[in-house]
Amino acid sequence: MLLFGAESFVFQCAVQKFKDQDTVYGTIILPVVLYGCETWSLTLREGRRLRVFRNRVLKRIFGPKKDEVTREWRKLHNEKISDLYSLPNILRVVKSRRMRWAGHVARTGEGRVVHRFLVRKPEGRRPLGIPRRRWEDNIKTDLQEVGGGFGDWMELAQDRDRWRALVSKVMNFRVP
Repeated sequence: MLLFGAESFVFQCAVQKFKDQDTVYGTIILPVVLYGCETWSLTLREGRRLRVFRNRVLKRIFGPKKDEVTREWRKLHNEKISDLYSLPNILRVVKSRRMRWAGHVARTGEGRVVHRFLVRKPEGRRPLGIPRRRWEDNIKTDLQEVGGGFGDWMELAQDRDRWRALVSKVMNFRVP
């Protein structure tokens, strides 16, 4: 699913060619890693792995910094990396793309295959234990985070302007 460990090859080839190294992350690495993220149903473990991947890649891009007081080289902490690289959190990007895709699918006609897969109820019995997290459950959770989880999300998605505002709210939502 994800390309953890692929950053070494990309950096050997690409970082040396670009003067602005953070554009490598935004234009080459991030699109490859997040390809198809609209359909992901992320678990907490996968979300943590995405954050670790992001921090590892950005630490490699920005490299160690020389401390002006002690004149020693040191690695950057995650908070400092977030200050240097101004793009939003990788999980926010995944959630906003998933919300944007959900709105698109909800507005498609009932005859479309994508819409039928969204609203269909699978036949048969589910396995024992805790139910697996569904894609639609993630949409509802994302909406509740920004305060838009009132009523049916598919009806809410029919209003493009309101849905677009919710998607941008998910992208800009700051976790305390």
